[in-house]
Amino acid sequence: MNEKIKSYTLLGVKLLLALVFFAAGGAKLGGVPDMVVLYDQIGFGQWFRYLTGILEVGGAIALLIPKTSLYAAALLVCIMIGAIGTHLFLIGGSFMPALVLGLLSTMVAFAEHKKKGSIHV
Repeated sequence: MNEKIKSYTLLGVKLLLALVFFAAGGAKLGGVPDMVVLYDQIGFGQWFRYLTGILEVGGAIALLIPKTSLYAAALLVCIMIGAIGTHLFLIGGSFMPALVLGLLSTMVAFAEHKKKGSIHV
């Protein structure tokens, strides 16, 4: 696959992920009733809904900034691992949306790592 197609594909995946995570995080921060009920089921308290929402919105924004996109993708992968575990062990329901978002975030993280080389903190 030529580099131009790879670049546009990566941008498209980033935009899709940013949109999804911004909407999901916004729903959590906005107190959408379904999110409040979901976080009651999780059992960690509503503070965890706010934390998750902040991380998702922040990750969505950082994903679109070239200098932070690698770290944002890695953060979103971690969030989706937590979401998969939450579905499997705490609340039930389908973990497939979290798995798909996690895999797409992983793809972005690897692509960004390949572009930038090793991670230096």
